[in-house]
Amino acid sequence: MRVLVMGGTRFIGVYLTKLLIEQGHEVVLFNRGNHPAPVAGVPTIVGDRTNPDSLKTQLAGEAFDAIFDNNGRELSDTQPLIELFGGQLQHFVYVSSAGVYLKSDQMPHIEGDAVDPKSRHRGKFETEAYLQAQGVPFTSVRPVYIYGPQNYNPLEAWFFDRVVRDRPIPIPGNGMHLTQLGHVHDLATAMAAVLGNETAISQIYNISGEKAVTFDGLARACALAAGKDANNLKIVHYDPKAFDFGKAKAFPMRVQHFFTAVDKAQAELGWAPTYDLVAGLKDSFQNDYQASGADKAKVDFALDDKILAA
Repeated sequence: MRVLVMGGTRFIGVYLTKLLIEQGHEVVLFNRGNHPAPVAGVPTIVGDRTNPDSLKTQLAGEAFDAIFDNNGRELSDTQPLIELFGGQLQHFVYVSSAGVYLKSDQMPHIEGDAVDPKSRHRGKFETEAYLQAQGVPFTSVRPVYIYGPQNYNPLEAWFFDRVVRDRPIPIPGNGMHLTQLGHVHDLATAMAAVLGNETAISQIYNISGEKAVTFDGLARACALAAGKDANNLKIVHYDPKAFDFGKAKAFPMRVQHFFTAVDKAQAELGWAPTYDLVAGLKDSFQNDYQASGADKAKVDFALDDKILAA
């Protein structure tokens, strides 16, 4: 297939582009040109997707069998692509988010659960509804927390920063909130598995690791990944409502149970995660965090100190 990847030079796009090329697809990237293509010689169309007129001009005359929309946040980001190519596509693969789900007393979240109209990700489910209404042959994937090398969301790095410096780890609540992480390579593998799968048309799939983990358990897993003794880890629990951090984030994850079932993707895509949590965190620690020298960089622990002092 001739495939357009929106983005393609950061995190998910890097893994996905390499995988699609390995599978023999002809890949074209569309991005702002701020980062090099992950594979030498991959054609790149430079443009700004937030400018619909510019996007349509840059892509005029092109033809694609499939599009992977990795970085569309609002319906206005994706609609121009459908207006241009909707009638010719065999598949449109959209990266949504498990953050669209309405908070629930019953977990895990499954596809079809209610969405939160106040979610900061509401643009994602609005886009999914639009794709469905337009009759586009689409598939949407809903990751929970994505981790792995080249992650620009400071998720696992937040824990590594404290683990390698033998600092206490301040965790909100009692540390027993369950969350879920999925390795970026496993996400890219699931996305690539969608192509040519008729069952996946008009479907939504949760994509993440197989198991949920507590906040305390995640801290211990990060310690193991960094070669530390998890038994020596000092975890400090605190009430986040007792502090006013302003717009700053003292903890990188939402303080609630937040995890999904991935059974549907496993059954219909023939997919399964290849990384367990500690193995995936080791990959991130050794091949990104440590390799980039982040373990020796200066880190601002002002918010930690505020919590610990109280």
